[in-house]
Amino acid sequence: MAASTSRQPHEIPLPPSPTNAVKFTKKQNSRKGKGKENFSAPLEATTSWDDLVPEPDWEWSYLTDPSASKVPPIFTKDGKYFFSLVGSSVKIHSVTTGQVVSTLIAPRSTSNATSSDLLTTAIINPHNNFQLITGSLDGRLVIWDYVEAILLQMIDISQPIHYICAHESWRDTVFVAASRPSKKTKTYGNDDNAVVLRVLLRARDSTSMSKEILPIGKTRFPTGLTLSPSGSWLVATAGHKAYVAATSSLTTGFIKYVSPERLTCLAFHPTEEYFATGDDKGNIRLWYCLNEVQPVTSRGVEKKAQTTTLHWHAHAVSSIAFTSNGSYLLSGGEESVLVIWQIHSGKKEFVPRVGAPIITVSVSKNDKEEEFLLGLADATYVFVSSGNLKISRGYSRIKLDPSMPHQTTFERTHVPLAVHSLSSTLILPSSHPSSLQVYSPSSSKLVSELEVSPSNRVSRRDEKPVEPSFVEHTSLSSSGDWLATIDARYVDDGFQNEIYLKLWRWDVKNGRWTLNTRIDHPHGPHRVTCISFSSGLKPSLATSGEDGAVKIWGLKLTKAKSETVDEFWVARSTSGFRSEVPHSAAWSQDASLLAITFGPYVALYDSMTNDLYQTLVSPKGNTNRSAHFLGKEGRYLVVAGEHSVTLWDLITQTVRWSYKALLSIIQVVPHPVTDSFAVFYTSPGQERQKTRILIFRSASPTPFIARSLPFRIRTVAPYLLARSSDHIFVGITRDWDVALLGDSSKQTQKEGSIATGIISSSIPQKRTLFQDIFGKAAFAEIPSTTISTSETQYTNHGKTMNPNAFAAPAYLMPAFDHIFDQIIGGFLQPRSDDLRTGLPPDDEDVDMEEESAAIAFDGVSSVRVVSQEEMSLLVTLFRDQSIECALPSDGYPPKLKSSHARQTTKVASSPTIGAKQNSPHRRYLAASSEIDITASSSVEFLSGRKRKKSLS
Repeated sequence: MAASTSRQPHEIPLPPSPTNAVKFTKKQNSRKGKGKENFSAPLEATTSWDDLVPEPDWEWSYLTDPSASKVPPIFTKDGKYFFSLVGSSVKIHSVTTGQVVSTLIAPRSTSNATSSDLLTTAIINPHNNFQLITGSLDGRLVIWDYVEAILLQMIDISQPIHYICAHESWRDTVFVAASRPSKKTKTYGNDDNAVVLRVLLRARDSTSMSKEILPIGKTRFPTGLTLSPSGSWLVATAGHKAYVAATSSLTTGFIKYVSPERLTCLAFHPTEEYFATGDDKGNIRLWYCLNEVQPVTSRGVEKKAQTTTLHWHAHAVSSIAFTSNGSYLLSGGEESVLVIWQIHSGKKEFVPRVGAPIITVSVSKNDKEEEFLLGLADATYVFVSSGNLKISRGYSRIKLDPSMPHQTTFERTHVPLAVHSLSSTLILPSSHPSSLQVYSPSSSKLVSELEVSPSNRVSRRDEKPVEPSFVEHTSLSSSGDWLATIDARYVDDGFQNEIYLKLWRWDVKNGRWTLNTRIDHPHGPHRVTCISFSSGLKPSLATSGEDGAVKIWGLKLTKAKSETVDEFWVARSTSGFRSEVPHSAAWSQDASLLAITFGPYVALYDSMTNDLYQTLVSPKGNTNRSAHFLGKEGRYLVVAGEHSVTLWDLITQTVRWSYKALLSIIQVVPHPVTDSFAVFYTSPGQERQKTRILIFRSASPTPFIARSLPFRIRTVAPYLLARSSDHIFVGITRDWDVALLGDSSKQTQKEGSIATGIISSSIPQKRTLFQDIFGKAAFAEIPSTTISTSETQYTNHGKTMNPNAFAAPAYLMPAFDHIFDQIIGGFLQPRSDDLRTGLPPDDEDVDMEEESAAIAFDGVSSVRVVSQEEMSLLVTLFRDQSIECALPSDGYPPKLKSSHARQTTKVASSPTIGAKQNSPHRRYLAASSEIDITASSSVEFLSGRKRKKSLS
């Protein structure tokens, strides 16, 4: 009867439902020569494809921007801010600090919810410099007031927008390059065919549709769209052609000019009527085809134009831009070199090694020196000074390049990721595979970059990529004092592989990692499969390789001649298990046991004697990939295969339970404190872009938490900086984004992450010319006070003032002289009794500086007080310099006296403002400016001030 009611595995729903999620089956446990067999059989849980119901989404938040923007940044008219398009938001950066001061996010489209809301283009409204116009793939034009962070208008054209441009001669009109529906569709929804439209920025009644949309001409997928400075020409680039149309006769369509190579970027000269393009072969062409008189007889005519070719780039030109005066052209690409072309002579200058491939180039137009802003592939912004052509400053968060999968043709099965608790930082792969970067999540800043393997950062030659060294493994000790890395360079042309084990010591004083030991080829020419530190203040390091060996490394102390103790790492022992290749290594919490996975076996070694303590065999002979100890006691060992998870009880040496899933397991991450662990797995193939997470406890094979993420994971690690018992992880996605995962993983709201108004006083003010010559003012600036308006009554030290006193109409109000005393009494503070109210006599000897310093003002605090000595020094300086340098009436400079025995003091008898150089009054001042006061005994001069001499 019981058998008839039992269900098949495919009828069982997915966990975590405890009543229907698990089917328990008893199995016989064969333990030959291992003692008694009276232990209960292990529990087994299975799932099927029919059980894969959607789990609720897990909390997650990005530590990085979704991707590096491919849209050139746009500067405001005053040059104090620039806009960058990141995903579906517009970030407003301060040019001085690089910090994000505001973020503009438009609401999602309700009419076209299936399309992407990725922003693709933006311009400043030519008729209002405080408005920003953006275009997105969901077909919407959004107009922002970026100063007040207000969305003003949305225009829907129902076609994915790629480029927009506008001119002051076309009011309330923009030109748009948009995709048009086609049967042939590329990835990300980009169609092969496009159309250029003239769109009126006025919506129909009660809708967001434009009143007028005029098609100009069809193109291939566009790579640029711009208008000439005069507004007479509209130019678009797509495929191998440049499309030119006269704005005076848009109905005639485009004239096509053919390029021998595929065009990648476009820029118009700021003053003259010609434009420049870059192509995928590294050529830059200047097109002189707009001033020719070309009668148009039919639409879509293809022509060849007179061009000038500039060539230096070995690969495709990513972006080009003209300087403000039009004398120079800037270009950048994969070579990580900014090229400055002098247009009239063809000469070029270079800014090399900017750090990563250049994606965008922009020119900052401000009142001071012109600057070039480079947008790099790793989401870094770099400013280059136009005066010395050197990098002046750069701003970056986490530097990851999703477009370059770390420049290696070998499959990378491991991605370095670690959490350093001593410095509260993350150790992540950098934009170059031979380096690591140290990132602080609390400050959202890049702390430093660790170059593990010094290498020349050169681009590929032709189409064959250069095989660089890359960091394959990282491991941190539990104390945070040691970092172990494996950097390798694998070659297949007969040369030996380059593999290095490096151990780094944390320098607490300087806050950086320093190299302590380098071990060449730790496992010969074979790859290293795993590295792992043991716990404790004096840890050991276990490494395993494809040569079948497991090596234990330990610290060795030596005493130098200077009585200093040096420590370095040496090999302590080497072991192996049959002819199996080890896959992973794990230490118990007390560092007494070392678990190594060898195919279907898990070997337990005594860490002190290196003896084989026990061998655990997979119940069904499955290949094991990793093993982990659970909890602080370390009683349980979880072993993960490709599709199964098995929990071993090391005291009874039996399988406690096992879990089998049809999905491939990515990684198993144990909790650092409790006896729970998380299993990250995903379905095979590229059609399922999700990651599923199951969290188990040692007591049951039923997962008590089942969640999912909308992206795939490369690697994940416990987020030890959370200071919580919740399951919080940090992971790197398939798109090379860094994200926090798990319960309470939402980060605190950062400054500038929401739409806020731009306050001009919030950014540092630029130095004036006077400050560049004489320095900053010595007197402290009085800070402005903010008046709170939350209270209904404004209370002062004087009387109470009613804020509604002026609320009545003017013709109902009494005469102002009747209410003047009452109104002013609400603002002014009565003088305190302890302050002196009398004025000093005229003949009293009073130091005005001392009197002014004695009066204290409430609410005003001086940052720096100028002392009397400084004032005396300044008075003497300006007195001597201004009068000694004044030329006499004869025009010759005064002669210097040879003897200095007699000191004279020069005193200005009257001000010299307004006196002309050769006027009689000027000559009189010059003659009376020098007075010999040594014979006078009735007056003395102290610190440049006249005082009565005492009669005593």
